[in-house]
Amino acid sequence: MRLLLHICCAPCSIVPVAELRSAGTAVTGFFYRHNIHPFSECRRRQNTLQDYAGRVGLEMIWQPGYDLEGFIRSLVYHEDERCLICYRLRLEATAALARQGNFDAFSTTLLYSRYQKHDPIREIGECVGRSLGVPFHYRDFRPGWKQGVDESRRLGLYRQKYCGCIYSEKERFFRE
Repeated sequence: MRLLLHICCAPCSIVPVAELRSAGTAVTGFFYRHNIHPFSECRRRQNTLQDYAGRVGLEMIWQPGYDLEGFIRSLVYHEDERCLICYRLRLEATAALARQGNFDAFSTTLLYSRYQKHDPIREIGECVGRSLGVPFHYRDFRPGWKQGVDESRRLGLYRQKYCGCIYSEKERFFRE
């Protein structure tokens, strides 16, 4: 199976890529960047992922541009639903690219993180997959959480402290 894997960052890709490959899946990564703020953080995550992908021989597709304004417009007045909207934006972009590239399926490293809303990710992925005609490959990668963290530290990969959006950055730093 040829699978397009949405990758949010290098540390979160370690376990999914390894597990998918061990199951015989040909994995290509896709880095979606519009949701990562500020741009310096986006660049740092991309550079870390480029380095890691080179180390493990992972073919990557890099999203062009940096549509900060479009991303924020998608969330304005819907901040309480921002994660669900962000999941949908990333999974729609991944599924569309998977369809265009004749991949057999698509998935996401969001399924690795114990901090993400796992059930909605699966539901959105399956819905997007049905609407675009590309199956969403569901797999719970969370059991490998500690292994991935340990490996990312061993490799000296940059490990960010928030999901990437400007709202989560605020939550990380601002406390009343």
